[in-house]
Amino acid sequence: MLKVELRLIREGYDRKTCWVHARSGFFPKTDWGIITMQKLRLNSSDIFSELNDMLSLDGGRTWSEPQAHTDSLARWPLPGGMEEGICDFTPMWHAASGAMLGTGSTIIYKDDEQIPNPKPRFTGYSVYQPERRQWSPWRKLQLPELKKYYSTGAGCTQRVDLPDGNILLPVYMPQMHTASGIYQFQSISTVFLCAFDGVNLTFIRQGNDMTLPEGRGCCEPSLVSFQGRYYLTLRNDFTALVAVSDDGLHYSEPIVWRFDDGQELGSYNTQQHWLCCGGRLYLVYTRRGADNDHVLRHRAPLFLAEVDHEHLQVIRRTEQILVPEHGAALGNFGVTSVSKDESWVVVSEWMQTTPPNPFDCRNCEKYGSNNRVFLAVVRSSK
Repeated sequence: MLKVELRLIREGYDRKTCWVHARSGFFPKTDWGIITMQKLRLNSSDIFSELNDMLSLDGGRTWSEPQAHTDSLARWPLPGGMEEGICDFTPMWHAASGAMLGTGSTIIYKDDEQIPNPKPRFTGYSVYQPERRQWSPWRKLQLPELKKYYSTGAGCTQRVDLPDGNILLPVYMPQMHTASGIYQFQSISTVFLCAFDGVNLTFIRQGNDMTLPEGRGCCEPSLVSFQGRYYLTLRNDFTALVAVSDDGLHYSEPIVWRFDDGQELGSYNTQQHWLCCGGRLYLVYTRRGADNDHVLRHRAPLFLAEVDHEHLQVIRRTEQILVPEHGAALGNFGVTSVSKDESWVVVSEWMQTTPPNPFDCRNCEKYGSNNRVFLAVVRSSK
């Protein structure tokens, strides 16, 4: 059994921007935790500010006010009046180097709007310097000069650090093709093996490609190591998928996530992440069928359920709500391991809504949302 303690970290927003992509990291052998997040401009799609962070020195009970990192995690100028920033960021402790490494994707704007496709994208990364309470200026993971890697990022993914210090980093890369004269992007998900020395993240090699012909393929992959095998969960426009590997790089054909009664999980067009606690494997996700048709892509409430890792199924009777639904999406979240018996799930209420008026935040407010940032502390009760 798991015990869940839901903590409200902060709330409130100005109806012009809201906090999104809240994710946490934990510093072992301390009571320190860190949450990174950034502001989203509400009247457009994926227009993000510089990254901010909040720091806790008491095990996540109290948190500092958000601190903007305008000198290291902000947009940088590019030729032609464009700007490039980092987003979809996930911090995680790297034990071999003793460093907090955050990874994400880059994004390019012109006149404060995304440039049209096709556009380059990179895996961005930064390292936290606790003595200065500062992040290093974000850098790009350098990849082989192949057309395939023109648009490759680790946005919203969950990585695995190996005992030798190398990193299994899930990424996805849209492959552009034409159909009826219209450009479409078919995303391939894969896992990179990378080296990290506490400062530099270096590409070593790539695993196999995974995609689906439906929708935009497979994206936002998240990875976990459990009982000697590796499990990858993937986002697709119409469903959610899972694959398994013995070596962390080469995966089986992805299959649709299902409950153990055979019914489809119902998660779609959003991410899922893994949680390990008390020697068991869990999935954190959103799904249809929870009286939540008014929520953008059914991205709330946030659920937790145990995984039958041998049959690659979600055990329905173990499902519980981690963070309740109040009208706003909770689909962009992060999971952090604090110890073998404790994990954190951090999420913010994304104050955009369903069509025909997706930028009208009042539709979220009428159900009670207020851009809250939540911390769900999950503990094993054994």
